[in-house]
Amino acid sequence: MNINFFNQLLSKQQQKEIVPSNEVIASWALNLIGLLYPELSISSYSSTIEIEEEYKRQETDLVKILNATRACKNCNNEEIARVFFKKVPDIYRVLNTDIYSLHTGDPAARVEFEVIRAYPGFFALCFYRIAHELLKLDVPLLPRILTEYAHSKTGIDIHPGALIGDHFFIDHGTGIVIGETAEIGNHVKLYQGVTLGALSVDKSMVFQKRHPTVQDHVIIYSGATILGGETVIGHHSVVGGNVWLTKSIPPGSLVYHNPEITVVEGKIVNY
Repeated sequence: MNINFFNQLLSKQQQKEIVPSNEVIASWALNLIGLLYPELSISSYSSTIEIEEEYKRQETDLVKILNATRACKNCNNEEIARVFFKKVPDIYRVLNTDIYSLHTGDPAARVEFEVIRAYPGFFALCFYRIAHELLKLDVPLLPRILTEYAHSKTGIDIHPGALIGDHFFIDHGTGIVIGETAEIGNHVKLYQGVTLGALSVDKSMVFQKRHPTVQDHVIIYSGATILGGETVIGHHSVVGGNVWLTKSIPPGSLVYHNPEITVVEGKIVNY
C-alpha cells in the first residue's frame, strides 16, 4: 500500500474549497431564466403576486448557494443576492435586445419564440449575462461554472469577465471563444468558429488586457481569429471568414482572406 500517495489524496480532500455541485448552480440559473422567459420553463404564473413570490424564492436560493460556497470568505451573501436581483431587470432588458438582434438578423428565425427556445447563442448569452453580473459583485467560482455549463451545452465559450454590449448577435455559435478581457460593443455580429483570444498565454499577464476590443456595428464571419489586448476592430468594420488578425484596423474596414482555390473538372462516368 502506498501510504504517501493516500496521504497526498487526504491532504487534497482537506484543502478543497466547498462549492455546491455544478448541477445545483446551473439549475438555479435555469430557474431564473425560465422566470424571465416562460418559453424555457414548465412553470406558469397567473398573477404578479405569484411571480414576485418566485422572484424572492430565487433570491433566497442564491443566498443558500452563496452560503454553501465557502470559497466566498467574509461575503455578505444576503447583500450580494439583493444587489444582484436589483440588476435582473437590466439583464432582462439587454437579453431582449439580443433576442431582437437574433430575430431580425437571421432570415431563418421565424418568430422570437424560436430564438428563445432553440438558439444556442441566446442560451449562452443568458448564462453569460447572469455570470457577468455575479462576477462584478466579486462572487468567486460561480460565474465561471455558469459559463462553462453553457459552453458544455452549446460549444460557445464566453468568459464571464468579457464586456459585451447590447444587441449581440451569435449565429450558429459552435466554436466561438471570447476571452476574459475582450470588449465588444453594441450591435456586433459573430458567426461560428470566431476566436477573440490572447497573443500569448502567460500567468504574469493575469491583470493585463490580453484580448481584443471590437467596436460597435462590427461583423466577424466564421473561422476568424483576432488576438491581442491592443488589437482594436474599428466600428462598422467587416472581418471575413478565416482571417487572422493581430493588429488594429480602422473604422469601416473590410478585411478578407483571399485563398487560391483550384477546381479540376473531371469526366463523369456512368456505370
